Amino acid sequence: MAVSPPTVLWLSLAALLAGAVDAIGGGGGLVTVPALLAAGLPPALALGTNKGQSVFGSGAALLRYARAGLVDGRVARVTFPAGLAGSLGGAALVLLVPPAALRPVVLGLLVAVAVVLAFRPSAPTSRATRPPRHLGVAVAIAAAIGAYDGFFGPGTGTFLIFAFTWFFDARYQEASADAKVVNFASNLAAVGLFAARGVVLWPIALPMAAGQFAGGLLGAHLAVRGGDRVVRLVVLGVVAVLVAKLALDLARV
Repeated sequence: MAVSPPTVLWLSLAALLAGAVDAIGGGGGLVTVPALLAAGLPPALALGTNKGQSVFGSGAALLRYARAGLVDGRVARVTFPAGLAGSLGGAALVLLVPPAALRPVVLGLLVAVAVVLAFRPSAPTSRATRPPRHLGVAVAIAAAIGAYDGFFGPGTGTFLIFAFTWFFDARYQEASADAKVVNFASNLAAVGLFAARGVVLWPIALPMAAGQFAGGLLGAHLAVRGGDRVVRLVVLGVVAVLVAKLALDLARV
């Protein structure tokens, strides 16, 4: 499928914006998937190409967070493979259960998450002074939400940030960094699956990947510099848009 150079350019700009937003609070697909559909790609190709470019944004954000010392290496060593395996398992479930059946459940969960995050105070202490995280809980979080990402996807970054703040009393910055470990793993698994099925349009995905990479670095940099306040505001903004989109999807059914 051929796409004109001007269309590829504005898709790359959309990927830049998506990468920045996703690096902070998740939700980059809210920008890129509609953009790909508007460019004329069929839904299957739009979803596959979206994963083909978004993995570069999550990878760039992860690198920036790691350089800032916000990624817990001890936890990342177990959450990365768990997120990878979970995403592969979730993708296999698509063949058994219609993903649209999850819409009302996810809508309710997102509203609950927004309320909790809006009123939750920031963690009062640094990670270094808190008790070590339970690796079994971290694996369960990564596997479960990785499976959700492979199966359905909307709100993955938000759910990861919520889980890491709730179970580990993490600051928003730390939770966003740890979320990117799982998100990068689940994106890698999805890219492998979509590429094997031939539904990634690389002539479009690769230029968008450049935008995603730059956006991921920019968004993570803003989160590192801006602190918990920036991450909280972006997460709540993403949740509001996701809730509106899912509610509209349900209303059209």
